[in-house]
Amino acid sequence: MRRLAAEFLGTFLLVFAGPGAVVVNGVSGGGVGSLGIGLSFGLAVMAAIYAVGHLSGAHINPAVTVAFALTRHFPWALVPGYVVAQLAGACAASATHLVLFGDVADLGATVPSGSPWQALGLEVVLTLFLMFVVSAVATDVRAVGQAAAIAIGGYVALAATFAGPVAGASMNPARSFGPALLSGTWTAHWAYWAGPVAGAALGALLYRSVRAAEPPKAG
Repeated sequence: MRRLAAEFLGTFLLVFAGPGAVVVNGVSGGGVGSLGIGLSFGLAVMAAIYAVGHLSGAHINPAVTVAFALTRHFPWALVPGYVVAQLAGACAASATHLVLFGDVADLGATVPSGSPWQALGLEVVLTLFLMFVVSAVATDVRAVGQAAAIAIGGYVALAATFAGPVAGASMNPARSFGPALLSGTWTAHWAYWAGPVAGAALGALLYRSVRAAEPPKAG
């Protein structure tokens, strides 16, 4: 239960700060800006990993949890509890936004600006590289463990900054589910489940296929 509470709180932090930046941007008439929104997502992920990484692993993302289980870095028996805790944390954060600000900017819901298939493709690719980075710093002892939060948060900020205006750059079904449920915005919502789950699975498998590689030695 303590692990689940940590996942709930970590996901709450992510959704409160990330989609929350979208809401505050709407309330303030553009005071946050697209760069500020992207940084908010990245910094929230970084803070959540530092805060609860040693307690629950700080998955804060159903796609990451499933991918870890798929590559045998996490027990399948714990997957349902983690996913429920993550979804509950996201919904609680969006409910807080709704109480504080009302239904502004669809509470930061992810909606494609183009076709749903374009959003799906972006989510697959973005989450693939997210999970590749996560796998590198979280499962490989050769990586610098202390830099995990910086690497993962930095990638999330990068992806959210350049791809967010196109399709939301969710990479996280929980991040999309909370705002969608509380605002009733379900446009192409399936893409924000299928894309991240498929992308995370591919990213984890891709890293597993290359992790045996050794860097070239001088001389």
